Amino acid sequence: MPMHAPTNTYTPADLGQALEKLRTTAPLVQCLTNAVVTNFTANVLLAAGASPAMVDVPGEAADFAPVASAVLVNLGTPHADQRRAMLQAVRSARRSGTPWVLDPVAVGALELRTRFAEALLAERPTVIRGNASEILALAGSGAGGRGVDATHDVEAALVPASHLAAATPAVVAVSGPVDLVTDAERSVRVHGGDALLTRVTGGGCALGALVAALVAAAEDDALLGAVTAHALYSVAAERAAASAAGPGSFAVGFLDALSSVGPEDLAAGAVIA
Repeated sequence: MPMHAPTNTYTPADLGQALEKLRTTAPLVQCLTNAVVTNFTANVLLAAGASPAMVDVPGEAADFAPVASAVLVNLGTPHADQRRAMLQAVRSARRSGTPWVLDPVAVGALELRTRFAEALLAERPTVIRGNASEILALAGSGAGGRGVDATHDVEAALVPASHLAAATPAVVAVSGPVDLVTDAERSVRVHGGDALLTRVTGGGCALGALVAALVAAAEDDALLGAVTAHALYSVAAERAAASAAGPGSFAVGFLDALSSVGPEDLAAGAVIA
């Protein structure tokens, strides 16, 4: 495996086509996510054109995964019942061929969720999405960040992310001022966005759900789905920040922007390299 993956072959027009597919198919995303961000995550999916289903109860989670277009597992508040439901959901998703996304929130900083995230890797996530500190910890190259906050630079995660992508195998997305998305063979950097995203509860967690939706829409190209989700997030954040007075109005404007950014807007505004 190359230590530095070659650059991507996507164009912004490819991202626009993936968004168009999302809008025409309205994928159903099963979200097993943390208690702090449930409402915002559901609203982000609805605004983007997908459909949320917050099915995280043991005994139901496994039954729903084959019905869903994709599954999100977010480790923000992994209490015992939710961990049971997560394992049931991802094992069912794996059997049925439903793509699923792992968001390893605060992995490395806290032992219980770190061990659980490591166990989930055996269930072969389609995409792993986190900040640089979380990805470094999951790859065995760091001790995590300050809770949910990254303390490492995105570029420092390039080689560990590539190794993690090759070992799982999964697409690995590292979020930051410039996002990095890799499948170990190709890497894509997504530029743009706005710092106000870091001042809204659930900004990163909801991105994991949007990744799941666009991976479902992109079908056999999980890398394209993950890149498109990050690009849409960046373009929408820039549009919302342009008229925001602060985090509160930004959060509302961000939902509006996710809804109003069309495929042609994404193709014109996405900056990838």
